[in-house]
Amino acid sequence: MIVPLDEAVRELVRDGDTVALEGFTHLIPVAAGHEIIRQGRRDLTLVRMTPDVVYDQMIGAGCARRLVFSWGGNPGVGSLHRFRDAIQNGWPHPLEIEEHSHAGMANRYVAGASGLPFAVLRGYVGTDLVDRTPTIAPITCPFTGERLTAVPALNPDVTIVHAQRADRAGNVQLWGITGVQKEAVLAARRSLVTVEEVVDGLEPVPGQVVLPARVVTAVAEVPGGARPSYAHGYYARDNEAYRAWDAVSRDRDAFAEWLRTDIHGGAPATREEEPTW
Repeated sequence: MIVPLDEAVRELVRDGDTVALEGFTHLIPVAAGHEIIRQGRRDLTLVRMTPDVVYDQMIGAGCARRLVFSWGGNPGVGSLHRFRDAIQNGWPHPLEIEEHSHAGMANRYVAGASGLPFAVLRGYVGTDLVDRTPTIAPITCPFTGERLTAVPALNPDVTIVHAQRADRAGNVQLWGITGVQKEAVLAARRSLVTVEEVVDGLEPVPGQVVLPARVVTAVAEVPGGARPSYAHGYYARDNEAYRAWDAVSRDRDAFAEWLRTDIHGGAPATREEEPTW
């Protein structure tokens, strides 16, 4: 189903959902995150291996109740100040966190995509995450007696990713640094893919990942939908935008003005109606 972005978010993202916006450095679904802010979604559990600027924005806008992640920061710049403000000062409201390693998060998505209840890996040894994170548990191999670590499957209510293109039947093609997008989509109950363009046919590309239409709930054509991250073959990373965000995010008033002008077009923020399904 190919639909406008606002319609897709309205019908797929619901208050209280667990929502994953995945993409590593590349193909980050920023436009979709902004639309979630615009529609005033609340009490979300945000999941992402590497929450960066778009999650800082969503947290600052009050969308998130909880964050499940393995690393957070403004890549190449420093901290996420809206994230820090939520953790340290409860602004705009308190934020719960659940921290994992990259390997743990990736294995959780794989377990979710595989229909398994949990994943097992060698990891977390020598860290205090096991003591601080209840979703990390030691487990003994029944065959060798080796001490391993188990983590529960991740099955988001909604996974949102960005890709280079889709065909008119809803098959999606992405390439370059693809991270865990495939696994995150396959693990989710519903999925939205924003794409640079919708084309008549998908031409093969080296290293491509193709998501068949049957695993994608909706596709939205959103040229530039990953900016300021990059879309391989379409546009480069906007490094200056990441640097500029540091100053905006440090100050609550500057952030509120950014929301008013960049997200809401200068109009006061409004709460949209509940989705229809």
